Amino acid sequence: MKKIAEENRGRKEEGYFWVCTFGGILSAGITHVAVTPLDVLKVNMQVNPVKYYSIASCLSTLLREQGPSVLWRGWATKFIGYGMQGGCRFGLYEYFKKLYSNVFDDRNRNLIFFGSSASAEVVANIVLCPFEAIKIRVQSQHYFGRGLLDGFPKLYKSEGLHGFYRGLVPLWGRNLPFSMVMFSTFEHTVDFLYTNVLKSKREDCSKLKQLGITCLAGYTAGTAGSLVSNPADNIVTALYNRKADTLKSAIQKIGVVNLFTRSLPIRIILVGPVVTLQWFFYDCIKVFNG
Repeated sequence: MKKIAEENRGRKEEGYFWVCTFGGILSAGITHVAVTPLDVLKVNMQVNPVKYYSIASCLSTLLREQGPSVLWRGWATKFIGYGMQGGCRFGLYEYFKKLYSNVFDDRNRNLIFFGSSASAEVVANIVLCPFEAIKIRVQSQHYFGRGLLDGFPKLYKSEGLHGFYRGLVPLWGRNLPFSMVMFSTFEHTVDFLYTNVLKSKREDCSKLKQLGITCLAGYTAGTAGSLVSNPADNIVTALYNRKADTLKSAIQKIGVVNLFTRSLPIRIILVGPVVTLQWFFYDCIKVFNG
């Protein structure tokens, strides 16, 4: 009987991890597509900060030169790439959190949160990297290609496999601290709100209250993650657009101050709502699946 109970518990946990993965795919894919226009503005402001010196100037110039369709360039790449990243990010986070909680006996929660999110993000970014390479070129180089179908073969022909992964290390540099801060901030914010604001356990709250807490914690987590990962985001864009060939040259060309400040306002505008919606859709799927 004990063996049967353990097997049933194992199946239930496996099912839970798949629900988390599916929730991550849908939440990340849908939300990233929804904010494609903001992403197009961000990427172009990073690539050509002199020409696109503000959000308003970037928007008006792109619309005048390339028309309204430019704001949706790369949407399919974002849906597939970030959807797959979201599946790995959320699904593997829950898996590693369970694994590390058993290893460390749930004594050091920060270590568990950081380790789980970092482990999941390493895998998630290997999956995302080729799609990110296509997305940035399509959004900032109107002559490169129209999207995913013509972008992949063109990049492979010109740069080979290296072209898809030339930004992997900076991508890790951007998304690892982002993910670690985001998940840790989210978990601690949720605990704080339930303990000090609602003063009740999660399971005792209505589903509406649970989702409200998720949204508040999600926005806080997204903003915190944006602040720590902005320098690497600028480096990734520079490398993929051949504005620099190495990490060192990218830092030198952009400048230390600009690494932290360039495109930061629009990135906070972009990432805060995206992360909030991701957590909302993700938690909806978890809540309504029990």
